[in-house]
Amino acid sequence: MQPDTQPATQAPAHEPVQVRDDVTVELVRHSAHDADVLFAARVSTAGEASLEELDKDASRSQGLINYLMRDRHGTPFEHNSMTFFVSAPIFVFREFHRHRAGFSYNEESGRYRELQPVFYVPSPERKLVQQGKPGRYEFVDGTPEQHDVVTRSMLASYQGAYDAYQDMLAAGVAREVARAVLPVGLFSSMYATCNARSLMHFLSLRTKDERATVPSFPQREIEMVAERMESLWADLMPLTHAAFNAHGRVAP
Repeated sequence: MQPDTQPATQAPAHEPVQVRDDVTVELVRHSAHDADVLFAARVSTAGEASLEELDKDASRSQGLINYLMRDRHGTPFEHNSMTFFVSAPIFVFREFHRHRAGFSYNEESGRYRELQPVFYVPSPERKLVQQGKPGRYEFVDGTPEQHDVVTRSMLASYQGAYDAYQDMLAAGVAREVARAVLPVGLFSSMYATCNARSLMHFLSLRTKDERATVPSFPQREIEMVAERMESLWADLMPLTHAAFNAHGRVAP
């Protein structure tokens, strides 16, 4: 008689990770025009007559927008709204969420959905080596060997972490517990809503631009997000964007 044997439990197949070296930003809704700045500014002197500015050609009042930007009369730049859908690594969002004034956020939740295996690996153009002291450093290109070790190390780490995540989910562990093994290179998505004034403050800190009166040294990945947001905003409010650049990229 053959002894009773239990069939071996077959380990679940693990899903291979996917990698990206970019970010995406989509403008999903907006109420943002240069004219919004003008009626908000003119109520201080014109009262109810400022309502006549709602449908006027803003280009005829570019001087007022420049004046407001130059002398930092900031509140007229708050009477607008833009909502962006952003897809980027978690470590970008952890920097992004430090911008609290004038921003609203809703991010996908690892408690309520199974997180997808999409991770960040920098492109070969991404500078890898930091030189200099804190506060006085710069980033320079890495060697092919350094890019190779970054790619191999990240892929191995991501695959191992996501395998562990899937193993716990397969064993019935709650998503909010299993997600703890996932690294900050995982892609997430969120809605970010802001006005032009808060966006200008964000751009002043998260982009490096030779026109800036006060230099900034952002991490490249959040700068990629900022560049895409700025491009979309510039199309909506070209006069305000031009004034922002002309006056040192300082939020009013």
